[in-house]
Amino acid sequence: MAIRSFAPRSLTTPISRILSPSTQHGFSSSASEEVITYKVDVPFECHRIDGPSEEVTTTKSELLKMFSDMYMMRRMEIAADVLYKGKFIRGFCHLYDGQEAICVGMEAALNKKDSIVTSYRDHCTHIGRGGTVFEVMAELMGRFDGCSKGIGGSMHMYKKDANFYGGNGIVGAQTALGAGLAFAHKYRNEPNVAVAMYGDGAANQGQLFEALNIAALWDLPLVYVCENNHYGMGTAEWRAAKSPDFYTRGDYVPGVKANGMCALTVKKVMQFAKEHCTSGKGPIVLELDTYRYHGHSMSDPGSTYRTRDEITSVRQERDPVERIRKLAMELGGHSVAELKEVEKEMRHVVDTAVTQAKESPLPPDDFLHKNIYKDPLGCMARGVDSTVMIPLIA
Repeated sequence: MAIRSFAPRSLTTPISRILSPSTQHGFSSSASEEVITYKVDVPFECHRIDGPSEEVTTTKSELLKMFSDMYMMRRMEIAADVLYKGKFIRGFCHLYDGQEAICVGMEAALNKKDSIVTSYRDHCTHIGRGGTVFEVMAELMGRFDGCSKGIGGSMHMYKKDANFYGGNGIVGAQTALGAGLAFAHKYRNEPNVAVAMYGDGAANQGQLFEALNIAALWDLPLVYVCENNHYGMGTAEWRAAKSPDFYTRGDYVPGVKANGMCALTVKKVMQFAKEHCTSGKGPIVLELDTYRYHGHSMSDPGSTYRTRDEITSVRQERDPVERIRKLAMELGGHSVAELKEVEKEMRHVVDTAVTQAKESPLPPDDFLHKNIYKDPLGCMARGVDSTVMIPLIA
């Protein structure tokens, strides 16, 4: 295979080629495709470990796939914003726009036999695991065709066949679940890792350190990913954490900090982390520096604890979608016209998913009494008062 090197210069251009919805997932490049070598522009920072090489390989088709997925995710989250304001989506809703490079870069280094568990900001993680925009939109609107049959909502996306274990609504709860998933991989002698994702706001949770301790004791193949978007709800990281260097917070566990706004950088550091864990060296902590454009949730305007100038500055200088667009043009040679076609196709995918999700039926009434016990053994659930008893269903 031909190899071409690229050192970052001023990135001021875009990416494309049309991908049909059927090819959105399951990317694999041709064995004869030219390999491009890119040097990351923000060096890795390391704790108790020699970090990865600053060179990452990619291909023209991988760059296009990354742009396609990230642009689709961005459009999906914008559509969710509109639907929430239109009262089609109720309750909690935490959007991921601004952080797409983490999800897409991770998936470029993992396979679907690796496990992922994350927080309530999980819409794009479901897409990365091979889910569809329709499944996400239907779930957000509480419809039966959603990925959790309409009973989970925004915070509880789920895709067991791709080892995606949700969406968890309790801050930091997924960190202990991730240790359990890693234990399962080791117990079964599987060459896979568990990835447990959390934000800087959850980084002070005691259960994180308890789980990290047992993972280190047992050398579990666990990758902790701290998505540091710099605000835990409305609290800046420096107000909540005495040490905001989250990649060092594992103490005896090695850690690496990387630029979470570049999908290729994330791919490289996740490849490094997976190799570390599957070689029997135990867990590792990754801190990925990123930013969310929306508030913590849709009930948070996101402008009372940070300035609009700050948000605008990140959009103009570090936006992950624009970065991958420019890399695809400069590295991959994709034209503006190609990328415009990808954008057009992805907008159509999202618009169609929204329309279909609105037409999806609500879950059956008896789903209120389902999935409580695997085998209810004739148990009953109390209704609105003691005179109403309803049989549980498996």
